Amino acid sequence: MIQQLFAQNATKILKNDESVIGLAVGGSWLSNEIDEFSDLDLILVTKEKISTDKSKMLQYASLLGNLISAFTGEHVGEPRVLICLYDKPLLHVDIKFLVLDEFASRVENPILLIDRNNQLQQILDQTEAKFPYPDYQWIEDRFWTWMHYALLKIGRGEYLEALDFFGFLRMVVFGPLLHIKNSNLPRGVRKVESQLPTKDFNLLKGTIAEYNKTSLITALENAIALYKNLRIDLFDKDIKHNHTAEDAVKSYLTIIKKRAV
Repeated sequence: MIQQLFAQNATKILKNDESVIGLAVGGSWLSNEIDEFSDLDLILVTKEKISTDKSKMLQYASLLGNLISAFTGEHVGEPRVLICLYDKPLLHVDIKFLVLDEFASRVENPILLIDRNNQLQQILDQTEAKFPYPDYQWIEDRFWTWMHYALLKIGRGEYLEALDFFGFLRMVVFGPLLHIKNSNLPRGVRKVESQLPTKDFNLLKGTIAEYNKTSLITALENAIALYKNLRIDLFDKDIKHNHTAEDAVKSYLTIIKKRAV
């Protein structure tokens, strides 16, 4: 696979660079799920902090192949990542630039390709990877206000904004909770097509609407039903339900349904 060849070449290029402490690979590489559509997730650990200087990040990235596009990952909350597109072959590679002290904080245990003086392995042995899980109370505190927001957009006829908002809910609420229900990592809607059972996947698809009021209302009702079932399946007794907001939004849903388009 081109991902393995790229990683092997990167290892050869960087292994004699004294400023490099280590190179590691994560993502789908770890689960042997790489296919022709996979990107490559690299972690480059250097003695000097590189992530505050985009020009230095680009210098390293340019060493590894025919770099044709690159930008930092502020849009996903990770400015230390340089999102790269290489050509010949065409390949998406994410390179996270870390110093040694930052390596311990991680969501998975990467495979080490370069490890100068066994420094990265020592950190892996002494610390634990922690994948971020959603805060159920945080979701409950927001969910009914989110439903009201969606109803406002539907009521006003801003259907595109409502459609986009359902995408947000699938990424932040329904995808992660359905993954957790099925003992998967809560990776948004990633691989829901293959990792969720048919029944749960169909429930998730029920929140996908067409561009019209009737379909959007149906999707919203499906979203509410799905959330309430997930709340029963996953939330413990310590999570405080906002029944007042829930009842008010359901009443407003009835009003919006009755209004003509």
